[in-house]
Amino acid sequence: QVQLVESGGGSVQSGGSLRLSCAASGSIFSVDNMGWYRQPSGKQRELVAEIFSDGKTNYVDSVKGRFTISRENAKNTVYLKMNSLKPEDTAIYICNAAVRVYSSDYRQNNYWGRGTQVTFSS
Repeated sequence: QVQLVESGGGSVQSGGSLRLSCAASGSIFSVDNMGWYRQPSGKQRELVAEIFSDGKTNYVDSVKGRFTISRENAKNTVYLKMNSLKPEDTAIYICNAAVRVYSSDYRQNNYWGRGTQVTFSS
């Protein structure tokens, strides 16, 4: 079993910054791609950023130049540094990871965190 635990959310003012963390734990053979999704209240979930095992990253256009995704493989942790936050960034941010666990076939499964809230304060 794999668990993803997010932290770092909070309330920020316009132009503020936050750093989200997501740590994966459990019977992990390898952590492949990791990513951050967000879901504003009443809206559908969207992919914000993802980072693959080879270090390649992808970002949704709306956060390019403001957000940076990174990972610390020794800790099975992914980070999302968010700068120049805007009201439209308000959402619950949810960690996602493709993980291979110790098993007979090392099957890759997707795991989701519970989410961490990011709100905008004027």
